Amino acid sequence: MVTHTRHEVHDLLVGYEVRPSRALGQNFVADPNTVRRIARLAQVGPGDQVVEIGAGLGSLTLALAETGAAVTAIEVDRRLVAVLDGQVRYRGVRVVAGDALALDWDGLLGAGPWVLVANLPYNVATPLVVKVLEEVPAVGRMLVMVQREVGERLAAGVGDPAYGAVSVKVAYWATASVEGRVPAAVFVPRPRVESVLVGVRRRAGPAVDPAAVPYERLFELVRAGFGQRRKMLRRSLGGLVDAGAFTCAGVRPEARAEELDVWTWGRLAACSSSPSPS
Repeated sequence: MVTHTRHEVHDLLVGYEVRPSRALGQNFVADPNTVRRIARLAQVGPGDQVVEIGAGLGSLTLALAETGAAVTAIEVDRRLVAVLDGQVRYRGVRVVAGDALALDWDGLLGAGPWVLVANLPYNVATPLVVKVLEEVPAVGRMLVMVQREVGERLAAGVGDPAYGAVSVKVAYWATASVEGRVPAAVFVPRPRVESVLVGVRRRAGPAVDPAAVPYERLFELVRAGFGQRRKMLRRSLGGLVDAGAFTCAGVRPEARAEELDVWTWGRLAACSSSPSPS
């Protein structure tokens, strides 16, 4: 099978009179080696169920189908849905028109496990990854291509410059790591940012037991801490955590948010007083 070359991507765009949308962050992969590399890193094959978000013209879709996996391709741009269907239907790919942030995921996927693979634009990457982790347990693994800064935040741990509230939220649900870089030259049009591939693997259960520490309570503290990340926790968490909770959790009141991993945040939340009424 041949996935789309740069020339073929250009011909499809011209032939269907489609101009890439900046609002949708459309940068189409136009390099067979890159999409096959992504398919290899996704570690999918016969018997696997793969859902691709933002399938576009089908370059990555074809590489995923080439592995023998059963592929469902989602595309929000109505201009591209018919183009996509014409490119991938013969490979048995199911094409779905819809916004991944508003889909009925349970109705679409049914029983898992599924692997999510996607080339995600900057403006939806973080909320989409978080939404899938929070609301779509059928997706057990992800491999997403995102802007480098976004990818570093998703995968960051304590001590990394990019570590923040989103990093803690991802770590609550999953383990994540940057799996490689993707050069701007493989996209049409060429973006002005660097891209990376981030692998996300869902944990068997949340890092912090939700029966012991309610999810909303935990991330109330995380948001407050990182919202004033330059301040010591005794200040940024003032009114949310009393002095005894720091001692109970083994956390220095002088520490800052980026010094705490998800388990330490969990201890601090467990030791703190109940949240004030909203």
